[in-house]
Amino acid sequence: MKSQKKADLLQGTLELLVLRLLRSGQLNGWDIMQRTRLVSGEVLSVTPGALYPALHRLEERGLISAEWGASENNRRAKFYRLTTAGRRRLEAERETWERFSGAVEAILRDA
Repeated sequence: MKSQKKADLLQGTLELLVLRLLRSGQLNGWDIMQRTRLVSGEVLSVTPGALYPALHRLEERGLISAEWGASENNRRAKFYRLTTAGRRRLEAERETWERFSGAVEAILRDA
């Protein structure tokens, strides 16, 4: 049950997390999964089955772009990069997330 709660939380915020991770520079899918796990202190994890459809949706909407290249271990990998539209969307979504999470925190603290 614990892992299901992690997946439910991530599904609603996955695109926001991907956009934020790509703000620092281009990454391939494996790197995105690893950074999510590491930066979250291993609280959040992303499966390929959730990540790659999200990457395709973001690419179709013009929020990220992708190109093929060689990974650190010299394997062929697709690298994703944030577009200008993606940067704008990230800031808008971040503001919405901060307002939402602040409201939830207030209810948990004061209700």
